[in-house]
Amino acid sequence: MTNPIEIHKHRHLKYLRTEILPTAFCSGCGCGTILNIFVNVIDEMGIDPNDIIAVTGIGCSSWIPSPYLAVDTLHTTHGRAIAFATGVKVMKPEKHVVVIAGDGDLSGIGGNHLIHAARRNIDLKVFLVNNFIYGMTGGQVSPTTPKETKTTTTPYGNSEQPFKITELVAAAGANYAARWTTYHIFKLKKAMKESIEKKGFSFIEIISQCPTSYGRKIGQKEGIDQLNHFKANSIDIKNKEKYSEEDLENKIVVGKFVERNRREFVDGLREINKKLAVSN
Repeated sequence: MTNPIEIHKHRHLKYLRTEILPTAFCSGCGCGTILNIFVNVIDEMGIDPNDIIAVTGIGCSSWIPSPYLAVDTLHTTHGRAIAFATGVKVMKPEKHVVVIAGDGDLSGIGGNHLIHAARRNIDLKVFLVNNFIYGMTGGQVSPTTPKETKTTTTPYGNSEQPFKITELVAAAGANYAARWTTYHIFKLKKAMKESIEKKGFSFIEIISQCPTSYGRKIGQKEGIDQLNHFKANSIDIKNKEKYSEEDLENKIVVGKFVERNRREFVDGLREINKKLAVSN
């Protein structure tokens, strides 16, 4: 009899570049978990790998789509993943265009692209992996680093307020915006499915552990330490009103922040082109 575990394992191989496995992620890193969840999502949804175009920038989380996903991939310059993805979606509107990149890439260097893509409501699926740090380049402070946290570039503590990324994207006009952590694997999996099914700009902020560049700076040197922290300090958005602003400062608000049905950007472009074709 065939081992059912082996069947399950091999069923997912068509989505992965097996010649470069296992991954090069640090021990305890959350990127492997996110890769695992995403592969399960597209498998369960029955999406043909040929119908996916993955776009990413530079950073640890950029290794999730490139090189590990066996789909057409654009590995772009730092901070420009959404700009490239926009061009892809305009020319290939029938494809699932997915952006997977980090907090420094998408909210720091590429922050303007993020908010304007949400405003335009382009049909992109953006999964921002937030490990609170520029992990790959040595652990520098990022736009999401919590206040007072010590990093390699803030050795005496971060004096800046971090971005509330999901709230920002929701306010900018995205059709779907959610936040989950790598502890909430089944809820994250459901959110990924919802975001892929949703027409328009769909965004998930994924709070992920980085024991190497971030965890060791805050006394959480093992991946499990940060997962336990996520578990203990997450608050469902449905219960947010029970807490004061001060109480929420050190908490992670998780859940679906917005789901709406604004007109999608590329559809609007197509309508303009049709009108021009008729008038000419």
